Amino acid sequence: MWFADEARIGQKNKITRRWAKRGTRPSAPRDQRTASAYIFGAICPREGKGAALVLPRCNTAAMNLHLAEIAQAVAPGAHAVLLLDQAGWHLSDKLVVPPNLTLLPLPPKCPELNPVENLWQFLRDNWLSNRVFPSYRAILDHCCHAWNKLVAQPWIIMSLGLRDWAHGCQSTGFGIRRSRSRCMTSANLISSIWQVSR
Repeated sequence: MWFADEARIGQKNKITRRWAKRGTRPSAPRDQRTASAYIFGAICPREGKGAALVLPRCNTAAMNLHLAEIAQAVAPGAHAVLLLDQAGWHLSDKLVVPPNLTLLPLPPKCPELNPVENLWQFLRDNWLSNRVFPSYRAILDHCCHAWNKLVAQPWIIMSLGLRDWAHGCQSTGFGIRRSRSRCMTSANLISSIWQVSR
């Protein structure tokens, strides 16, 4: 099971909290320029794997490139369910979905169900905030560097990404078998996602 989402990173960046010696005021530079890029990221929390692209726009063409990247990261001979929000480019009729992926949209207005949202916060807090990017190329370099640091530490992906409701069962061929305390069919999994969101 994989989760996917996008994040905009740019010159108009976030300011986050930082540790500082009592009585001091650390500087927090802020830029008013507007160059930006998007990280299209996907994670498989069970295996601690990730796949990402840094692209200039969020659209269907970019999503097609991202799906191809995820399909390459899925284990050979395996089939992955990709959970994502209902952004227009995620549900477009023009998407080319690789044969080893199945897209499963999450309920609307439920970002808390997608652990990639926590991943974006982690990346911003640790590697992408409180800085001024001098150019578009610097944005691309920092995004790639941050993502590569993340995937080099699979335990962080596992820690931020595992969800009891999503990883309570494993796929075995054509059905789903019990892996912990309960067993679900794919239809029950979808209905449990909707129930969690209410």
